[in-house]
Amino acid sequence: MADYPSSFDRDDLLKCARGELFGPGNAQLPEPPMLMMDRITDISGDGGKHGKGHVVAEFDITPDLWFFECHFPGNPIMPGCLGLDGLWQLTGFNLGWRGWQGRGYALGVGEVKLTGMVRPDRKMLTYYVDFTKAVQTRRLTMGVADGIVEADGEVIYQVKDMKVALSES
Repeated sequence: MADYPSSFDRDDLLKCARGELFGPGNAQLPEPPMLMMDRITDISGDGGKHGKGHVVAEFDITPDLWFFECHFPGNPIMPGCLGLDGLWQLTGFNLGWRGWQGRGYALGVGEVKLTGMVRPDRKMLTYYVDFTKAVQTRRLTMGVADGIVEADGEVIYQVKDMKVALSES
C-alpha cells in the first residue's frame, strides 16, 4: 500500500480531482458538481466484509444541489445514476490510494437495486464500498466491489459486482 491517510476531507478530494493527490495520469475524481462525496471517513486495502479493501464516504445533501432543480421540476429527486457514479468514483479512488497507476474507468456493474429516493429534505448520504476482488497484473489493474448507499441511515441503493479499471493509456 502507498503511504496515504485512511481518511480525506473535501480539500483532499479536490486535490485528487485536480490530479495532485495520486499524481498526473493516475486515479482522479471529477470536480464539482460531479464530485459525489464530501469526505472519505475510512479506506483500506484489506478491510471490509471480504478482507480485500473498503471505502466509507459521506455526501452532504442540501436543497440547493444542482440536480434537484432539473430532476424533476416540482418533484425533486437525486438521479439514481449519480449515486451509482459516487460508488464508482470511490472504487477508483481506492485503487489510486493503493498506489496503483493509471486513470480510472468504470467498466460496468452486475446488479443495481434502487429502493429509496434522495429528496431535498435528506441530510446525508453514506457510501459503503466493499471489494470482492482487487487485481494488479502486468496487463490488468481492476477492482470489483459491492456497494451500498444510505440516505440518513436508510439503505436506498445496492449494487453488486461494480468494476473499475486503471489504464495508463
